[in-house]
Amino acid sequence: MDQSYADFRARREATVWQRLNRILRVLLVLAIWLVIVSLFVPPYKKLMQSRAEIDNQQQQVNEQQNLLARQIREVNLLKTDVTYLETIARDRLDLMKEGETVFRLEPPRAAKPKPSDSARR
Repeated sequence: MDQSYADFRARREATVWQRLNRILRVLLVLAIWLVIVSLFVPPYKKLMQSRAEIDNQQQQVNEQQNLLARQIREVNLLKTDVTYLETIARDRLDLMKEGETVFRLEPPRAAKPKPSDSARR
């Protein structure tokens, strides 16, 4: 009977060591995985930040191109279209033709709030 107990104990100890080895392997794999992730996360964040900056810059470039196109169009119209030039001169310089009456409508100004009696006291 001592022999069967010794075999059982040896098998039990072997399985304990096997379990410990398995746990150690899992922990080692997790540690390696964490090291790899920690190496790749900061560059990935920097990449995403750089892409956002590129998108911002591209949007600004598009806005500037649209502005340039509008200004080029206006310059061309001022150089070539007499009617447009006349309209702009009348509007911006307050010019008018002889016998012409100009009515200018201005947007209402914000009314200043009057101080109430309670505020004076």
